[in-house]
Amino acid sequence: MRILSLQPYFGGSHKAFQTDWQRHSRHQWEVLTCAPRHWKWRMRHAAVYFAEQLASRFSGQDFDAIFCSDFLNAAEFRGLVGESLRGLPMVVYFHENQFAYPSRRHDERDLHFGFTNFTSCLAADQVWFNSSFNRDSFFAGLEKACGKWPDYQPTDSIQRIKTKCHVEPPGIVSGQTLREISSVAEANRPVNLVWASRWEHDKNPRLLLEALRALKTRGIDFRINVIGQSFRRVPDEFPQIQAEFCGEIRRWGYQESRSDYQVALAESDIFISTADHEFFGIAAAEAILGGLIPLLPSRLAYPELLRVDLEPSRKQLFLYDGSAEDFTDKVDFLAKNLGNESLIEQHSRLQNELRGDLDWGTRAPLMDDKIEAVVRYARGDS
Repeated sequence: MRILSLQPYFGGSHKAFQTDWQRHSRHQWEVLTCAPRHWKWRMRHAAVYFAEQLASRFSGQDFDAIFCSDFLNAAEFRGLVGESLRGLPMVVYFHENQFAYPSRRHDERDLHFGFTNFTSCLAADQVWFNSSFNRDSFFAGLEKACGKWPDYQPTDSIQRIKTKCHVEPPGIVSGQTLREISSVAEANRPVNLVWASRWEHDKNPRLLLEALRALKTRGIDFRINVIGQSFRRVPDEFPQIQAEFCGEIRRWGYQESRSDYQVALAESDIFISTADHEFFGIAAAEAILGGLIPLLPSRLAYPELLRVDLEPSRKQLFLYDGSAEDFTDKVDFLAKNLGNESLIEQHSRLQNELRGDLDWGTRAPLMDDKIEAVVRYARGDS
């Protein structure tokens, strides 16, 4: 099959998802992209840009299906292209959704972007979400917004969207184990933490600062790698963290290569998150597969990622309640039990589950089958 992929924000997890699926896929792909910046502008203009590009280069006869991310206004795109492209079956993949994306202040949220997500769902043949949390938070936000619209609330349309939604988690390149958890605990050494997220407000650097202060107040000996991509405007907490914890920081800032990033993970014991925004948790999953113990807030997609519904004890081990106090308690416990056989066994089972479910060798054939089924259904094939 020949698939046209439209990626308005080709960077980070969006780029990794497309590139890795394409590498493992049996289908042929043509990928049109925009640079990963100015996300609001991408949601506004990408449909126009891609329609213009396609008009001069391709027709619908060149492809069997269209695949795009949630940053494309799919409804506008279908209205702008010719009939042969408009008639192709389309799958929209939601890496995130604009109803649940956290804003700095409640009154800052621009519901027009959420409405774009909504109309994209209406225009698509199928809608794929990377997690159940992403799907459920989308509909919760959409239904809440719908109740505030003055009239003509599209409740029937929302129900129609639900019938074509599927949860399709991304694959992960599991690679080699970066570190082994030893049953022989090393005494008298600091516990090594790594925080690896975009340096933006939705990753909650305020909680990170509070948590590190709590660790220091408690007298817990630790070292930390604070890594991740930063942009022109960096939240104020990062300079504060760098100044207050210069003696504890081992690595700071963006790691220029994949190997540098892996080294930062390999020299760490515990992968920590403070996020207010996480629709899947790829970095956490990669760290777990690499051999790190996770310590994640008990919210967002994290309980789903850890399969807490299947193994409730993981909630006590690997999740904290979102406060600096509970974070500190859990770090203290994990630091003292890194060599505990029970902890090692729990972590090993989690690794095996993630590897079995999310390795691209497993996910790509399944997703290939599912997008092929969309095409067959659109053609009326049995």
